[in-house]
Amino acid sequence: MHNTTLKKIAETLGCSISTVSRALKHHPDISVRTREKVLELANTLDYEPNAFAVHLRTRNSKVMGLMVPAIFNHFYESFIASVEEECRKNGYVLMILQTANDPAIETENIKLFRQNRVMGLFACITPGTGNLTHFLKLIEQDIPVIFFDIVPEDDTLFRVCLADERAASLAAEAMIAAKKKNIVALFGDPRMSITQRRLSALDDTIKKNAPGTKLIAKFAVNSEEAEKTVTEVLSAKKLPDVLFCMSDELLIGAMKAVQTQKINIPEDIGIISISNGVVPKLFYPEITYVETSGHKLGKLAFTHMMACISGSTAVKELMLDAVLVAGGSL
Repeated sequence: MHNTTLKKIAETLGCSISTVSRALKHHPDISVRTREKVLELANTLDYEPNAFAVHLRTRNSKVMGLMVPAIFNHFYESFIASVEEECRKNGYVLMILQTANDPAIETENIKLFRQNRVMGLFACITPGTGNLTHFLKLIEQDIPVIFFDIVPEDDTLFRVCLADERAASLAAEAMIAAKKKNIVALFGDPRMSITQRRLSALDDTIKKNAPGTKLIAKFAVNSEEAEKTVTEVLSAKKLPDVLFCMSDELLIGAMKAVQTQKINIPEDIGIISISNGVVPKLFYPEITYVETSGHKLGKLAFTHMMACISGSTAVKELMLDAVLVAGGSL
């Protein structure tokens, strides 16, 4: 690793360190000829400014933090990729940490973000997060926090959200339009606000538009539990008309159970999911889904972060709309 310093460049060119420093910053007091010599030598020697020293001087680390339950998740993968792309385009570095849905790890991660002097944080809280003190300490230090996907109920905080109620309502309307009367709906952790919103919207839409329809809600926190739950559903004497999955992770488990039982789609049972859009296309027929895009949400979150850093605090929440994408599974 090269350890080129301003002093070495200055000694080589026979000028002062301050002249080299100003030339590298394109200061107008430095002649074009001198600046070109300094830049050429700095490039030859692979000179890089000390990022930590620059931060101490400017209080601008150019580092953003991002915290998710798990990186290996289709939705979070696309969200991370989207935010990282925007960070790179705008000269920022992205620091990513996982919580494994553990509030204790979440608290430790916040300390690490503080120690690394992040300029802002994108945070998806855990289902067990009750105390927001560690987040509020960041905000008190003028470090914006943009909550996304799983967010606190406090509407005074900055949030970017999926249109959870709209997504569930669209799924309900699609099942009603397909004349499904016996629905089993698979939801995630019942403690999560996202689960509660989607369940409530699905139930309300069905009661309002198809009051004679039977809805049974089941819960699973991962794909393994989803597979087990759906296997039990498929073992009943009479299959439901349709199976709804509130996420890609649950859809993966559900489809494994359906394929293991050699159930035909859509002849024996219909399938519909809320999805990031990748998993439904892995099956034949392709699964009908309501798109909640991690990629689009990442773009929206970065836009919100830039507004917060620039001092715009009027808008607290931005919402990403949901779209129904028809497959062949209903």
